Amino acid sequence: MITTQEMRNTGNPSIFSRRDFLAASGFFAAGVSLTGGAAFGQDGAPAKRTPIKIGQIGTGNQHAYKMSTLRKLPELFEVVGLAGDRPGKPGKMPGAECYKGLPWMSQEELLAVPGLQAVAVETEERLNVPVALNCVRAGKHIHLDKPCGESLPALRTLLDEAKARQLTVQVGYMYRNNPAVQFCIKAVKDGLIGRVVDLDAAMGRYDGQSYRNLIKQYKGGIQYILACHLIDIMVSVMGAPERVTSYQRCTRGDGVLDNGLAVFEFDGGRLATVRTSITEAQGFSNRRLKVMGDKGTITIEPLESQGNMSGGVLKLYLEEAREGYKKGSQTVKMPPLKDRYEDQWREFAAVVNGEMVNPYTYEHDYLVHKCHLQACAMPIDV
Repeated sequence: MITTQEMRNTGNPSIFSRRDFLAASGFFAAGVSLTGGAAFGQDGAPAKRTPIKIGQIGTGNQHAYKMSTLRKLPELFEVVGLAGDRPGKPGKMPGAECYKGLPWMSQEELLAVPGLQAVAVETEERLNVPVALNCVRAGKHIHLDKPCGESLPALRTLLDEAKARQLTVQVGYMYRNNPAVQFCIKAVKDGLIGRVVDLDAAMGRYDGQSYRNLIKQYKGGIQYILACHLIDIMVSVMGAPERVTSYQRCTRGDGVLDNGLAVFEFDGGRLATVRTSITEAQGFSNRRLKVMGDKGTITIEPLESQGNMSGGVLKLYLEEAREGYKKGSQTVKMPPLKDRYEDQWREFAAVVNGEMVNPYTYEHDYLVHKCHLQACAMPIDV
């Protein structure tokens, strides 16, 4: 495992290339190990891989537009088609620019495309797990957008069947490949800030009536749509909680659960809080993560500095100088901003091609969703 000190020893003590950063704290943040690395040709150069044949089912997810990033990586993926959210006739093809020129077909037709290896499941959030299970039973690797449905037993079935078939399940939590978040997770694992005793995370936005009408359809309100991204980080940093308490509130008279808070209690007196809201002014720019240890604190605010570009502002506070970092407060330089989903797709390709082990296990994804449903005051036994 590369240490935080090695991350510093790159000439300039506070700046390193994105390639070095990803090698040191990106894919390795969750404890990934390589399975032999990339294949090489007879001349010693990396062998050219045949692009993975991939299709997408659904356009109803709020992050379905990541197809635009997928299509910018033709050396890794060949996009063979797009299918509707529901089985049977797909209806009218959406007119978004990212889908232009793609074959439009039914789910059944897509799964029957010769040589298809993987499917991005981008249906409306409550439909995605049954669709993903169909893909797994057809022998396909899946990218599953979040959240993972409303049924924990259904997700368990999906993960168990994928594991039995040795198929990849990559859940699309949006901060997984964020360099600032990766730095934080690795710093915690390396003990840079000591024993973590508290985590506080918030993800807000400010929306009009049309979005409120959408959120009203979900049992867990805005917590159901947003909290999963933060809980994914929390589980990586703190593990499994012993108790979860959910607070869901409506700040207006329309019945929309627009203000959420979940409190997670861990062994040893450790705590975590996850907050979500659609009533926070400048909510996007105030999204934040704070991880507090007995030797230091890491704060990332905002979590993303510019729209969908991956990379936030990270401040490190240390009680004593450690691992090449000074005592007190400092801003840790991050790599240049980058499309949020590019490294996620690159990681997916590497896992499917056998070049790396999925950094997030089936068990991790199950625990995240269990905590997520509890944070939404939703049942975990149906």
